[in-house]
Amino acid sequence: MQNRLTQALDFQSQALVLRAERQRLIASNIANADTPGYQAREMDFANALRQATDNTAPGTAPLALTTTNPGHDAARVNLRQGPGLLYARHSQDALDRNTVDMDRERASFTDNTVKYEATLRFLSGSVRSMLDAMKSHNQ
Repeated sequence: MQNRLTQALDFQSQALVLRAERQRLIASNIANADTPGYQAREMDFANALRQATDNTAPGTAPLALTTTNPGHDAARVNLRQGPGLLYARHSQDALDRNTVDMDRERASFTDNTVKYEATLRFLSGSVRSMLDAMKSHNQ
């Protein structure tokens, strides 16, 4: 029973974690807008979410990552250095080779904030629905 409840919330919780990571990434781009040579980074959110929620079969855990070095931590993937990070396409070359486009970053920040809030509300609504379903009819 507990596995079913957890599985129902896994997708949205993974999406929430990835949205928070994307927000940190965008904030980092904005913070480095005046840093010479800084290359703006972007996350392929759909691909990252697909990888985070990819299960071999319903009810099973995701595949474990193989480690090539004992210092690697397979349980925690750092998206800042992982393969899910891309370099953002820049619309105009700057003299200092900085690729941060503030208009794009502000729009991405706002879009991600709205989607983070929507995911949080959906998750909250799912929890509320599950709690209501567990209550007895006498309450």
